[in-house]
Amino acid sequence: MIIEQEQKFKEVLSKIETEINEQSFFNKFLELYPEAWKKHKMMFSTFNKSKQFGQKIPLPKPEVSLRKEIRVWLRKQ
Repeated sequence: MIIEQEQKFKEVLSKIETEINEQSFFNKFLELYPEAWKKHKMMFSTFNKSKQFGQKIPLPKPEVSLRKEIRVWLRKQ
């Protein structure tokens, strides 16, 4: 989960100069918010390390989860 996601996504949307699609949005987000992306990846890594041995909890990779959040947010707009 990204802190202040709505605000950040609005900022990214205003900065995109090309066609607005999931890929351009994803790339611009990484460019504008590298620290938020780093924290998002660290949370994924921390969660995976905290699982008990042999216990499986389905969790999408950080790229997949961010793309899904972008897709859902763009549909709302």
